[in-house]
Amino acid sequence: MTILDVLAEDAAEAAQNLGGYAMGVDLANAEATATTVDAAIAARGGVDVLVNCAGIFRLTPLLEITPESWDSMLGINAKATMITMQRAAHAMIPAGGGTIINIASMAAKKGGAMEAHYAASKSAVVALTRAAALEWGEHGVRANAICPGYVLTDMGAATRSTEQVDGWTRLSPLAAWETPMTSRPSPRSSRATSRPTSRARRSTSPAAW
Repeated sequence: MTILDVLAEDAAEAAQNLGGYAMGVDLANAEATATTVDAAIAARGGVDVLVNCAGIFRLTPLLEITPESWDSMLGINAKATMITMQRAAHAMIPAGGGTIINIASMAAKKGGAMEAHYAASKSAVVALTRAAALEWGEHGVRANAICPGYVLTDMGAATRSTEQVDGWTRLSPLAAWETPMTSRPSPRSSRATSRPTSRARRSTSPAAW
């Protein structure tokens, strides 16, 4: 496993806990993203699975979204996802296939007040995933998107209130929230050193995905 993150120290700590590797990169920089993904793939001898869980989130009224804010949101949430998918696919297709998992959001399906640019960016992730599945499926590359519900992340703490949490809880069929969990590598993944997972992340506060 190789973790790519703008927070290099955090990425290194997570990689160490998971028995993997880490590389620092700002996913807002398209050229750096492509170069770092290529370097990670080359260093590990290929890529079997790509997980895109990069994302930022800001609550902003639609009338107050600036072109700069729009570009920032779409650049990290959508453009970086496209770039990592492309670089991974360039390696997966000649190798006979692979798996791409993109973390989108339920906002891609239902939208939301105060988050037009976020919802648009996650809708783009869903559309990219569908296109990849249609174009690359014949080459053995599977592409799927996950649209999580509400997740209590540290990044989202600054943007939510107790009243919002209570309201969202009432909308949940289980009246419960998801919380980030620290995963542990399976015996199989801990032995898979020649063709590791590459996971690209960007975590900037205030943000949530």
